[in-house]
Amino acid sequence: MTKYNIPVQVPVGVSNKHIHLSQAHLEQLFGKGHKLTELKPLYQPGHFACKEVVTIAGPKGIIPNVRVLGPLRSQTQVEISRSDSFALGIKPPLRDSGDLEGSAGCILMGPKGTVVLEEGVIMAARHIHLGVEEAKVLQLKDKDRVNISVGGERGLIFNNVLVRVAQGLRLEFHVDIDEANAGFLASGDYAYITEKSEEKEVSTMSERVIQKI
Repeated sequence: MTKYNIPVQVPVGVSNKHIHLSQAHLEQLFGKGHKLTELKPLYQPGHFACKEVVTIAGPKGIIPNVRVLGPLRSQTQVEISRSDSFALGIKPPLRDSGDLEGSAGCILMGPKGTVVLEEGVIMAARHIHLGVEEAKVLQLKDKDRVNISVGGERGLIFNNVLVRVAQGLRLEFHVDIDEANAGFLASGDYAYITEKSEEKEVSTMSERVIQKI
């Protein structure tokens, strides 16, 4: 296990529920030929929050005004927290972003139409973004795992954090709103990479546990 003599400081980004749409679903929800309208840029280059919002519906309830994030993707992905899943009455698996096969479904409602998703709803696994040069310095590569420590009154350690490496990415630790609340975290706070994890991929195991609860 690689340990860092001095913990590596990394800014925190708290991810609330949001949606990435495909072109086809964007037009179903907002009308033919509709294009995303940028509201504000996000921390990661090329990514942005949109003015467009939709309603997510499940067997037990709805969540209105869920923000769409850009740019468009090849497949629609809905990211919610476990608390959100209780309100909707669905059981999304814990997955890395983009791993949607066999995930949960829901109904999306927009001003011009409705989309019935058979799959695409997940709880996104916590992860850290790294640029290529930063990854080299830390001796990390894409899909490695690290342990990250958070201080404060509700300090904790996040184990098995997925590493995503790509050119142009900015250093950032992403957690969902439930994880952030557990550690009294807000966007712009700092956490610390303490070591490279030797744990093997546990997404499947976590998913099985969650589906049983």
